[in-house]
Amino acid sequence: MRAGCPSERRCPMRVAPRKPDPALSGRARRPGNPFGRSGPAGWLWRTAVAVALTVALPLGVAVFGDVAPTRAAFDPRAFDFWVNNGAMGPVKTRILRARDGNTDRVVYALDGMRARQDLNGWEIETNVAEVLANWNINVVMPVGGPSSFYADWNAPSSFFGMPRTNFGSATGSGATETFMSGPGKDYRYNWETFLTRDLRNALRERLGFRADRNGVFGLSMGGSAALTLAAYHPDQFSYAGSFSGYLNVSAPGMREAIRMAMIDAGGYNVDSMAPPWGPSWLRLWVAAGSAVPDQADLAPPIGAAADRVIRGMPLEFLALLNTRSFQVRMDTLGARNVFYSFPSYGIHDWINWSNEAYRMIPDMSRNIG
Repeated sequence: MRAGCPSERRCPMRVAPRKPDPALSGRARRPGNPFGRSGPAGWLWRTAVAVALTVALPLGVAVFGDVAPTRAAFDPRAFDFWVNNGAMGPVKTRILRARDGNTDRVVYALDGMRARQDLNGWEIETNVAEVLANWNINVVMPVGGPSSFYADWNAPSSFFGMPRTNFGSATGSGATETFMSGPGKDYRYNWETFLTRDLRNALRERLGFRADRNGVFGLSMGGSAALTLAAYHPDQFSYAGSFSGYLNVSAPGMREAIRMAMIDAGGYNVDSMAPPWGPSWLRLWVAAGSAVPDQADLAPPIGAAADRVIRGMPLEFLALLNTRSFQVRMDTLGARNVFYSFPSYGIHDWINWSNEAYRMIPDMSRNIG
């Protein structure tokens, strides 16, 4: 099926307002709101919260992965595009065509660790695909692959060689799904090969899409994967963007942090994965928030806002530390092909990632196709 975007008007970017909030300033603070503490004491307090919550990982606190509310936002202008992979079988991708119908400008939008099997998170949670299409960019949104890091795994996820069962729950912590069947457990993840061979070729042969000078970006797990894919496949990608990605996975403790995150995000075993982390980069956009909540993060009812902030602050704090470390290393290598974005506000949630995508689009538009 070939379908274009019928809309001839540009859609507004849904950027969260960033008006100064007295609760987040040193001049005033709402009673009982610790996030408004200013100066060194406030920073130490926030750091202590992040570290304490990170240490609480083994106790069942989810401090990794993507934090997002569950609300579907199916875009009727996008269409399903099925492509077979030898290891994973038929894989669904959602395609949203460029407004002007061109086939040269193509970007892949990668999901986070809690990727669902029905739609890509960028379509569920944001209008970023719509904005890209109105920038005359074709949007490719792979569906599925929770905890995959979009890598080619060594083996299906398993623990202690135990067979998969139907015992467990898919509604609570991912740890309860550890021994259940599911994607990446009934078969071996083969995402890198799918994205860079199977899907790439099918898009060229069936839709006429250009197969080189593509862009790729993602959040969290997908941000890490975007840079890896661009590094290892420069013949396909000329642009990569990482939002809240974990870019220094060899840092002390990171593998175990990823281990706990993958258990929480679907019950996956990092030892079954063989991620191709690499040192070579092309044109990159690398971002991480400050781990300080935006006004929009605090807008929901207090219970939802507290859950979002408690989960999202330590996640983004880890991403910020990793991204700053990545920046230092790239600077020592003399890299001049990276744009870094460190907004004053932003936690590990879709508000942060949507706003960062909007900031990236003009730069990406100049460097693909």
